[in-house]
Amino acid sequence: MPHMPPSAQDWNVDRARFTADAEEALASGRAPTRDHGAPLGPLAQQFATLTYSLLDATTAGEVLQQIVQATSRVVPGADLVSVTLRSRDGKFHTPVETDQVAIELDQLQYDLVEGPCLDVADPAGPAVAAAPDLATTSSWPRFGPAAAERGLGAVLSTALLPEIQSPRLSGALNIYSRRPHGLDETDQAIALLLATHASLALAHTEAVDIATLQAEQLRRAIDSRDVIGQAKGVLMARRGLTADEAFDLLRRSSQHLNVKLVELAEIVASRHDELDLP
Repeated sequence: MPHMPPSAQDWNVDRARFTADAEEALASGRAPTRDHGAPLGPLAQQFATLTYSLLDATTAGEVLQQIVQATSRVVPGADLVSVTLRSRDGKFHTPVETDQVAIELDQLQYDLVEGPCLDVADPAGPAVAAAPDLATTSSWPRFGPAAAERGLGAVLSTALLPEIQSPRLSGALNIYSRRPHGLDETDQAIALLLATHASLALAHTEAVDIATLQAEQLRRAIDSRDVIGQAKGVLMARRGLTADEAFDLLRRSSQHLNVKLVELAEIVASRHDELDLP
């Protein structure tokens, strides 16, 4: 898609008109229109189909899966995408993501009790939190350098479910770039629009079932860890590496080859006689 940021006026007009139509549609039960009385502007035209696809989703899990996949496709600077949910007792978890590394980065924030996803997932927090350069950010002095050491350059989190009342959850849409300054104003505008309409879509479905989402996350995590463990075993046997060294090789190779960590691990585990890692 073209990397052309809309003007501030385009953004404000589009967002107000497009969001108003979606909200009225949800309140009245009618099918949303595509123009709300006027042709969509340059920003909304790019996401009209996506938004109505989200509004057609029937479960919270389906909405969350669609939003991370869509964000990965349409945000120019996105390398990794995840969703953070904050339960009523203040605990955080990551139910959906595009890559295992995104779970690790989210969990790092949960463990350190600092980071952009925690800030925006707080109902009293900001709508957006970002670090153009994780290695030098002063906003999160422990998370920033730790994420940079893992090969990440920039992060952007936008609030998800900011107006959903208890007992529903609050959350964050998290976007990571491997390049410092890899996320710009265009990415932020797109992320805000995606998060807004994802929130509306979630409001249109049943309340988020945290137990179901956690069960699905656990199943996928177990599957991922199993295949990663197999790949680590192959590398340890072939190269005489420790477990940590084998995982670090997988992680660096995943970034170098631009292949998801789990997908690379599956290849190494099943076809280790046919290839070698860089």
